[in-house]
Amino acid sequence: MRMSFLQALVVLNTLTAPVGGASSGSIRPFKRITITAPDGSAKASFIRYGATTTNFWVKDKHGEFRDIILGFDDTTQYQTDALGHPYFGPVVGRYANRIKNGTFSIPISKNPPPSGHNVFHVPENENNGTDTLHGGTDGFDRRVWSVGVLNSHSVSFTLVDPDGTQGFPGTVHATVTYTLEPRSTWKITMHATATKKTPIMLSGHHYWNLEAYKESQDLLGHVSQFPASRVITTNGLLIPDGKLLDVSNTPLDFRKAKSIGESINSTAPFEFCGTGCVGFDNCWIYDKVQPRQPKMSMWSKQSGIKLDVFTDQPALQVYTCNGIFNAELPIPRKRAHGGPESVYENHSCVVIEQESWIDAINNPEFGVDQIHGPGRDYRWSSTYVFSRV
Repeated sequence: MRMSFLQALVVLNTLTAPVGGASSGSIRPFKRITITAPDGSAKASFIRYGATTTNFWVKDKHGEFRDIILGFDDTTQYQTDALGHPYFGPVVGRYANRIKNGTFSIPISKNPPPSGHNVFHVPENENNGTDTLHGGTDGFDRRVWSVGVLNSHSVSFTLVDPDGTQGFPGTVHATVTYTLEPRSTWKITMHATATKKTPIMLSGHHYWNLEAYKESQDLLGHVSQFPASRVITTNGLLIPDGKLLDVSNTPLDFRKAKSIGESINSTAPFEFCGTGCVGFDNCWIYDKVQPRQPKMSMWSKQSGIKLDVFTDQPALQVYTCNGIFNAELPIPRKRAHGGPESVYENHSCVVIEQESWIDAINNPEFGVDQIHGPGRDYRWSSTYVFSRV
């Protein structure tokens, strides 16, 4: 295992001095760029395609590094869809999550018509063409980003999304910066500007298993806690209906720490993750927290790895990998996770997305303004702090 880890850390970022965007073409789209925390406490790798996080190593309770993010060993598979398209580790946008009917208006309205003045339509790439997921058929996760600044502990990626792409108005210039700081701290910032009024909601779509599939193959040992007393309710296709649900006395209540895996079966009668689905795929609205307190925590006593999330985002999407397994197209695990003989199974991982209220552009009753443009930039910031329990 130690040899595999060392091989994974072959130094691909030989350009350790900052480089400009004009030089980014020298780094191939699927070549891993590896950065390291100044104190050596964490390491991470990324590729330009989708500004994707491909690997993330932190130390477990034994002081050994584990790669705790799901993905592909062969980075070209992020593009080919030969093993499906699970959105392993990219930035999703221009609008994360779902857009009802692939349609919105500016100013926003509850039920915009299919077409008309100031009505916009984007490709419906989910549920047999009934809604848009993560920006459409050619979202930010499928673009080759440029490298802005690169050094031994930080990398930034930039993307220009032209006016009219996927039906969205305005040209958007987006930047995401990944920085590793001392004490296993991962800071992610996103910034975007637009030439016209347009909806922008970005997020990082990272799949986690804090045990790296060593002690168990499920989420029973994963415990989570976050202050959120409300969830956005959806229909059977996970399209928001404009209402909120009080989580009290439901499996959705994580205000007190509990096992994620043990909570999954109790969701079956409620179908929180869609018609016929067991598990979580929901958007919680954060309650107010005290300054310097994390908005979300998740840990495994088996590996000893704990994650605390500090974010400026008002909501949290949690997806418990309910449909990641497809018998006709199983996804081999990375070698660091016991692959390729073993595959990623349902309910064996968890996605956490720090973001804004989902589909607020079709639910004005939420009172959340996600329209950005001249004079109103988009900003997103989250800090992931890893420690040991």
